[in-house]
Amino acid sequence: MKVTVTTRSGRELIKGQLELNDSATVTDLQEAIHKRTKKYYPSRQRLTLPIKPGSKEKPTVLQSKKSLKEYTDGNIDQLTIVFKDLGPQVSYPILFFWEYLGPLLIYPIFYFFPVYQYLGFKGERVIHPVQTYALYYWCFHYFKRIMETFFVHRFSHATSPLSNVFRNCAYYWSFGAYIAYYVNHPLYTPVTDLQMKIGFGFGILCQVSNLYCHIILRNLRGDGSGGYQIPSGFLFNIVTCANYTTEIYQWLGFNIATQTVAGYVFLFVAAFIMTNWALAKHRRLKRLFDGKEGRPKYPRRWVILPPFL
Repeated sequence: MKVTVTTRSGRELIKGQLELNDSATVTDLQEAIHKRTKKYYPSRQRLTLPIKPGSKEKPTVLQSKKSLKEYTDGNIDQLTIVFKDLGPQVSYPILFFWEYLGPLLIYPIFYFFPVYQYLGFKGERVIHPVQTYALYYWCFHYFKRIMETFFVHRFSHATSPLSNVFRNCAYYWSFGAYIAYYVNHPLYTPVTDLQMKIGFGFGILCQVSNLYCHIILRNLRGDGSGGYQIPSGFLFNIVTCANYTTEIYQWLGFNIATQTVAGYVFLFVAAFIMTNWALAKHRRLKRLFDGKEGRPKYPRRWVILPPFL
């Protein structure tokens, strides 16, 4: 099989055609491109079929495990592929590790070290029980997220653009410092003991539920085959994105217990982001599982925050 690789502008990426076996897969093609170009390793490549000029249809993305023959249009000896450079990539476990490591390390600095003295506060600092429990809660959450990254999550994509490391770290690290500053401040006024217990109790329940939701999602890809499936069991029977629901509510519990403006700002920003993700996933699952041509029909469910959405 002869494969022509062009860029989206129509320029040939590789002079001449690539010669591949008739049984070659998309992965074999990616390796052949990497061998000829050196710079473009497989996870940096996005390969699609050409689209007709003026067409508004989205191009067909080649799946790495599929045979190239599946993408030929009658002529199995010739194939033209459009190449896009995705830029430098990083694995998702590495991306998540760095974005979660920052808050895990930054928050305790405000609790254990005399940060506020360096910032001009000269009075005596009294540490309230809620500030100590908030430290435990915060560190447990981000330690849990790191452990889930390496031992629970299965990722639908192997890599993410390197630029996302800087963007995500800026988000998590800055919010970590912002919240830690106010929760651990010497002038912080604690809530009542009952409110603290209700907030942290509710939050811990949601953290455990969140872990269970992630285990359910992992089991959907238990064979490592990937692809989309209808999640079911536990909260997924009533909510499409139960993992996001429990994530939002666990931060609500934290804020009930600590009650700072910084914490609620983080909650609303995170809820807005996860709501957009949930809406996109809900639409995608409804489109994929439409009940036509033998496909199952996606059941009627809340998207993320019952009874509102």
